[in-house]
Amino acid sequence: MNVLLLRDVAAVLLAGGAGERLHPLTKDRAKPAVGFGGPYRIIDFTLSNCVNSGLRKIFIATQYKAQSLNRHVRMGWNIVNTELGEFVDVLPPQKRVGENWYLGTADAVYQNLYSISQEQPRWVIILSGDHIYKMDYGKMLDVHIARGAVLTVGAIEVPLTEARRFGVLQVDEDSRVTGFQEKPASAAPTPWNAENCLGSMGIYIFDFDVLSRELSRDAEASTTHDFGRDIIPHLVSSGERVYAYLFWDENKKTSKYWRDVGTLDAYYEASMDLIAIDPIFNLYDPEWVLRTYQPQFPPAKFVFNEDGRRGLAIDSLISMGCIISGSE
Repeated sequence: MNVLLLRDVAAVLLAGGAGERLHPLTKDRAKPAVGFGGPYRIIDFTLSNCVNSGLRKIFIATQYKAQSLNRHVRMGWNIVNTELGEFVDVLPPQKRVGENWYLGTADAVYQNLYSISQEQPRWVIILSGDHIYKMDYGKMLDVHIARGAVLTVGAIEVPLTEARRFGVLQVDEDSRVTGFQEKPASAAPTPWNAENCLGSMGIYIFDFDVLSRELSRDAEASTTHDFGRDIIPHLVSSGERVYAYLFWDENKKTSKYWRDVGTLDAYYEASMDLIAIDPIFNLYDPEWVLRTYQPQFPPAKFVFNEDGRRGLAIDSLISMGCIISGSE
């Protein structure tokens, strides 16, 4: 990806979810602010993707219980160079276009169109702040530009039996999107695998002029103001050039790691993905550094070398400041 082109990209992270299915972890904080994998917050993975991809103009749209998230971003993500026009800005509901809070994912971006437009981007990448994965967004932008797309949707292959958990893309042999259903009871398979369908990752790259036009149109319509339910289906049915970008591992011939940790079971399972000798999601990757705010805690400590009091930690991640004793 041409570094100069990345200067024409603005990233918008949607981080306003209440995370009711993650309760009690979200009792006092928004879902993207929940801890994961030791020192990290869930939002750190998407923010790290942005920085590692070369994106330096980042908006974070917040809403529910945002205080701890705001503090974390302020203290841990002040690493960009503002003198070069770089920023990580938190955007609470502006009420610039009305008195409502965010009414949906599309409305969250619409209410902040003024702030986004001030950066004069050619492209806008819409991201969710509550997923666990590593992704170079520059590669997806390359494909978006090469195809002449107005919208590109990040996608993974999922079994047909899991279709109801996803927005599902129907595509042709060239990955052009021909249909979109939000969490259908049944879904059409991909052209190349009869057992799988394409699930949306909630990652969208828009040409900015198309995004602005569609959000303004949707704001005047009686819709749910949601990208999956309203914006994408309208663009597809209008014959616009909408494509899927398959998040694919060519070596393993399967979709790369991506997890929605929106439920306690999913959160636990993703946590267990971190602890193997060769984990399927590796926190120790020097080629893709994961950043966060690190409080000044002392090292972890194991105490009492006596039967019944000896602390053991196998297949575990131990964060700084922990004292382990009398458990296994």
